[in-house]
Amino acid sequence: MKHEIVEKKIAVMGALIAVVISVGGLVEIAPLYMQSSVIEPSPGIKPYSALALEGRDVYVREGCYNCHSQMVRPLPAETERYGHYSIAGEAVYDHPFQFGSKRTGPDLARVGGRYTDEWHRIHLLNPRDVVPESNMPGFPWLAERTLDPAGTQAKMQALQKIGVPYTAQEITEASAAVSGRTEMEALIAYMQGLKFYGAPASESSSAKGQK
Repeated sequence: MKHEIVEKKIAVMGALIAVVISVGGLVEIAPLYMQSSVIEPSPGIKPYSALALEGRDVYVREGCYNCHSQMVRPLPAETERYGHYSIAGEAVYDHPFQFGSKRTGPDLARVGGRYTDEWHRIHLLNPRDVVPESNMPGFPWLAERTLDPAGTQAKMQALQKIGVPYTAQEITEASAAVSGRTEMEALIAYMQGLKFYGAPASESSSAKGQK
């Protein structure tokens, strides 16, 4: 029996499993590249500034994504607490995106503008000074470390090569923009930029048609 050959030869089974997964993945993923709402930025979404880009790297390095997601799901309990659900157009300039599902702490997709820079500074130094019940660790060393201006331009140039529309002027001015700034300032700049600016055109049109 042919199925016995597959069951008894692990190499054959592995190859067939790989084929099935590849075909299934292609069918699921390929059509997404033809949808503008997935590959085009949502209204108001722009590439990270030099300082926010450095802050995003600090966010990833310190493992903030292990406790905080950046993906509001389209469920009433989540949209009422965090705001509009996340859409693909918000993450077109994220490499990689920070969606996640772990929520030891609150989702941060809409945290931008909710608190002042000073609130964030105190919270990062000692979270319990502003949230007594918090179990988040403090990150005081971020206020002591300064950014490396030499690496910022290289990061922006690399992102430009994969489609992030940084201009030559933005790249040229990047080093000056982060010179002398601390990692804490960068992280705060990144979080303050995590906002929802509006639904993509396709979604807005659909909503109008339903009224």
